Amino acid sequence: MKKKSFSIINSADFIKSSSKITECPEVPLPEFAFIGRSNVGKSSLINMLTNKKKLAKTSSTPGKTKLINHFLINNSWHIVDLPGFGFAKAPKKEKEKWQTMICDYITQRKQLLSTFFLIDIRHEPQTIDLNFLIWMGKNQLPFAITFTKTDKINKEKVKTNIDKYSKILSEYFEPLPKIFKTSATKSSGRDELLEYIYECKKVFDPKLLQL
Repeated sequence: MKKKSFSIINSADFIKSSSKITECPEVPLPEFAFIGRSNVGKSSLINMLTNKKKLAKTSSTPGKTKLINHFLINNSWHIVDLPGFGFAKAPKKEKEKWQTMICDYITQRKQLLSTFFLIDIRHEPQTIDLNFLIWMGKNQLPFAITFTKTDKINKEKVKTNIDKYSKILSEYFEPLPKIFKTSATKSSGRDELLEYIYECKKVFDPKLLQL
């Protein structure tokens, strides 16, 4: 079967790590950020999307990503790997620094078209996840919910857990945010995510960055 054009990744390269928004690449390219609680499978998902096993560094140690990491895809757009949150063993001041860095990036980065918020499908709805999603909604920030590790439980349980999230979020969102189901191990959900990115890029106008 011939691959659809949006699913073809010809190049994926690490560009730089930044500790604050002012250090991020100053190029007029659309960006898509990935964020979630520590150990949610963020790096594995990025590697699956790009077909490069070692592009984003994976680790069994939660909280390994501590900076804003930019990856250039097909020389035309960026994947942005943001620090995880929730389980990182770090001093309070360090965690506050990460939180400020993340919030500044998500709320101020003009070329950010959408944020993929990752959730481990195996767990019941977590307050920390729900609060972040609601905060994103209240601030009118574009995002999509991306459930990871769907291969770890059966399809019925996947549906049950998504329904639980949907029921809670329906109290705050109308309509519900875009939802994706993924598995880095099985490479499932890849085309759906890349098609969403492709559609979002269509509305990107680099002139807006000059305002």
